Amino acid sequence: MALIRQRKLTKQQIRRIDKQQQSNQDSIDDSLMDGIVMAHYGKQLEVQMTSLPAVIPVQPEIAPDDPEPFWQALELGDIWRCHVRTNLPMLATGDRVRWTADPNTGFGRIESVQPRTSLVSRPDRYHKLKPVAANVDILAIVFAPLPAAAPTLIDRYLVVCHHAGVQPLLVLNKADLLAQEDDADTKALLTQYAALGYDSVLTSVDCPENIADTATQQGLDELKHYIDNKLVIFAGQSGVGKSSLINALLPESEQSVNIISENSQLGQHTTTTSRLLPFNPEDLAQGGIVDTPGIREYGIWHLTPDDIISGFIELAPLSADCKFRDCKHTHNSKGCALWQAVKDGQVLQRRVENLVTLQAEADTKPY
Repeated sequence: MALIRQRKLTKQQIRRIDKQQQSNQDSIDDSLMDGIVMAHYGKQLEVQMTSLPAVIPVQPEIAPDDPEPFWQALELGDIWRCHVRTNLPMLATGDRVRWTADPNTGFGRIESVQPRTSLVSRPDRYHKLKPVAANVDILAIVFAPLPAAAPTLIDRYLVVCHHAGVQPLLVLNKADLLAQEDDADTKALLTQYAALGYDSVLTSVDCPENIADTATQQGLDELKHYIDNKLVIFAGQSGVGKSSLINALLPESEQSVNIISENSQLGQHTTTTSRLLPFNPEDLAQGGIVDTPGIREYGIWHLTPDDIISGFIELAPLSADCKFRDCKHTHNSKGCALWQAVKDGQVLQRRVENLVTLQAEADTKPY
């Protein structure tokens, strides 16, 4: 089969094509704006406009007898539904983007994404890694005396923070329950994580009907101090009061709150999509809260066993002293420095056990 010979262009034709391409690029550049992804709805995203384009579109004149067509003006702070240009990576709430808007349709198109400072991801139901939120500063790990705190889940989130480049903050909500009954396990958890250097805040915000009653809210000022001017994710098992905390911090967010099931003692999921709730809607630089769907588990199969242990800050340095380089750190592992440290009272047994559990999960294909 004969090859088709490519026609050679003249210098004049090349200059004409280059000029046309440059003109098209200048037109695109003049229409680009800055924005932040506020929510993700499958193939469409909500983007808040944080700058205006160099050239603002002008509404065309309408003949007296013609019907007035649709036209949406460009105004700072407006939120537009946007499509995403092909070949861009999967975007997440909190991403800073460059985009264009079409006032004739009321839709925009994201043209590029700015470099991220951090990215929190999790596997979806199809075992594909899905970004949850970008440019996050703090991941607030919320737990409570009821439903009972799950140390394995807390450790899982701490590993996520380590690899996402996000600062963890432990938030014990419903702290008033500690005074009502002797909850030695929860108190011990706080002490143990404090000894590892993790910051914690005690709050009491739970009842939806009392959400406006400041007498029922404790620890909010301290929590606000930690998250002020930061982009924050609230994560944790269902029923610990994440939505109630968000309601207390941002009453205008109108988050739905479900009551813990009396039968299962587990919370019901209340959030369906990741959404950025700004502290100041007129200035996104002041930070906000990324409200994410409630999850009881957080898959870490995309990490290696070495990745997992690096997220256990007190255990990682000890692993170099294990007798064998491929030590699995199980209880019967010969010459394991971690279990020797447990015997010596230097580290917690449950932390080593949680490490082994998470490493086994990361070393196993999900399908």
